[in-house]
Amino acid sequence: MGPPPLVLVRRAVREAIADIAAGERLLVACSGGADSLALALATSLEAPRLGLVAGGVTVDHGLQPGSAERAEQVAETLTELGLDPVTVRTVTVGATGGPEAAARTARYAALAAAADDLSAAAVLLGHTRDDQAETVLLGLARGSGARSLAGMAAVNGRYRRPLLDLDRRTVRAAVEDRSVWDDPHNGDVAFTRARVRQVALPALEAALGPRVSDALARTARLLRADADALDQWADRVRPQVVVADGELLVDGLAALPLAVVSRLLRVEALRAGAPAGELNAGHVEEMVRLVTDWHGQGPLHLPGGVQAVRRCGRLLLLRPS
Repeated sequence: MGPPPLVLVRRAVREAIADIAAGERLLVACSGGADSLALALATSLEAPRLGLVAGGVTVDHGLQPGSAERAEQVAETLTELGLDPVTVRTVTVGATGGPEAAARTARYAALAAAADDLSAAAVLLGHTRDDQAETVLLGLARGSGARSLAGMAAVNGRYRRPLLDLDRRTVRAAVEDRSVWDDPHNGDVAFTRARVRQVALPALEAALGPRVSDALARTARLLRADADALDQWADRVRPQVVVADGELLVDGLAALPLAVVSRLLRVEALRAGAPAGELNAGHVEEMVRLVTDWHGQGPLHLPGGVQAVRRCGRLLLLRPS
């Protein structure tokens, strides 16, 4: 039978926060859904044992009627679990990148602000192995590279995802005796991730077997190790090919593997001012062509007004005036 679900969730949380120094504060991001509520419950039990102060934060996106009341109810639940302090952050969701991306951008900005205001060493997020599988499928659909297919990191700066190695069913079973709230958007196939969750993954499981999500999550883990190694390679050789801000030696780039070249060019384009959310794999491929398939083509126009130009043996990334 194995350990009860709550024991597994508690163990995952304990391992994820064990390196945080006693006396530090951490925040649990909770929407009121089963996954994040299980995370909050486990953290409320495990953090004190490690000498940590555990608080909570919930974000009101203002996208549904009654969202403010729902956020207050979530905050009350977190307080009842013993989390302190608990804060509600209200955001205004823009339109850049589509509704899902805009909501995510607003949410992470709110979480970052809450962590800053409360001097939190870490923010815990309730993503599960199933969420990881969905992220990999979304990356495949976009034709993304290894970094995108590597999915979500267990630790990314101040953000930690303790439940990434647990499936959604196990996590939700840990709070099956509690009242949870399921966001209607999670089941609305008008949204891309919801279509992956409700349609694409079940179809793959029907065709290939019930372990598809596990395999996708494992693929993400393997690709993350590869992507990390390539990023480190690119960082190591950067001083050899970047001779000035926005200026790269073409001969130096041509001597490197394409996977390293693409990473270098993407990073330099971001440094020049191209927005990360708009600079895609197609833009990077066109920059690589200025190195590998040069035949006198003119400037390449990148997002954010950045231009990539090959001139006198150098690749120049020109900032917008």
